[in-house]
Amino acid sequence: MSFDRRTFLVGLGVLGGAAPLTAARRDRTVRVRLVTERGTIVLALYPDRAPITVANFLAYADKGLMKGGAFYRTVSPKNDNNPATISVIQGGPGDGGQRLPPIPLETTKRTGLRHTDGVISMARDTPGSATSEFFICLGDNPSLDYGGARNKDGQGFAAFGKVVEGMDVVRAIHEAATETRADDPYMKGQMIMKPVRILELSRN
Repeated sequence: MSFDRRTFLVGLGVLGGAAPLTAARRDRTVRVRLVTERGTIVLALYPDRAPITVANFLAYADKGLMKGGAFYRTVSPKNDNNPATISVIQGGPGDGGQRLPPIPLETTKRTGLRHTDGVISMARDTPGSATSEFFICLGDNPSLDYGGARNKDGQGFAAFGKVVEGMDVVRAIHEAATETRADDPYMKGQMIMKPVRILELSRN
């Protein structure tokens, strides 16, 4: 695959006993702006819940490593090739983009976060392999949580923030036209025909 999709959503890569995220708990957040060709998405990240994952994403923002990347994959029940269906859009740096070292997996069991509508999470292969590729959920996707059926290892993915502005942009990308073929048969029908470029990722 081009632009190192080893970290794609396979079967698609600290905080102990964190309480579930509820309205009663006020978590510290860091906001970032993800500017795309389709519009701007503002994300609130949770450094108290997922410190390693948030620090990694902020490093990509601060170093300008996401500029020139793209949202290149859209998955929904109508094109998913896994029985544990999901609805997400996936993005990351473009071909040849710099990637930072892999980070440990902060599971939803540890963070108390869940893959609900608008949540951003890290794509991965094996646990602890996540680097730069990320995805945003449309609707609730419990199969991506710890113990979910999406991955055979049962560890789920590392949720670390949520869209607070721009879900209309996320939905527009999710509806983008896709290619009928893919280098990997697992992703057949999921690769966006004209990837949506990421113009900037920066702290808000």
